[in-house]
Amino acid sequence: MADLNAVFGGEHSAHFYFRDFFYADTGMLAAMHVMAALGEQDGPLSAMIAPRDPYVASGEINSTVADADAARARVREAFAAEGAVEDGLDGMTLSHWDAEPRWWLNVRASNTEPLLRLNVEAADASVMEDIRDRALALIREA
Repeated sequence: MADLNAVFGGEHSAHFYFRDFFYADTGMLAAMHVMAALGEQDGPLSAMIAPRDPYVASGEINSTVADADAARARVREAFAAEGAVEDGLDGMTLSHWDAEPRWWLNVRASNTEPLLRLNVEAADASVMEDIRDRALALIREA
């Protein structure tokens, strides 16, 4: 955010950061902005969000694993073989946006608990569920 001078940044894990709040995480400020925006329209929050959230998301799924590096390597190997591209911006993110079916996943270690966290998004529910289920099987493989 600082490099781009971004006004806002957010994570699926419900961390929201604001430039004018010293780039700090503040759920209260995010909630107040949502309430203000909601007060300016007649419809429900779901109608306000729908045009800005066109993808199906898994939500954050936590797994306790004995060897986090080995679990990430299994996911990396399996999905890279299918053409997924990796970036290391926040944990391990693999994406398949340049070809059908379109999806991305992120696997990262928790900073506060002995967990791996998985998030998946895709253009439709069946693709998201397939990627989610395959990634979880690889992560939780003993």
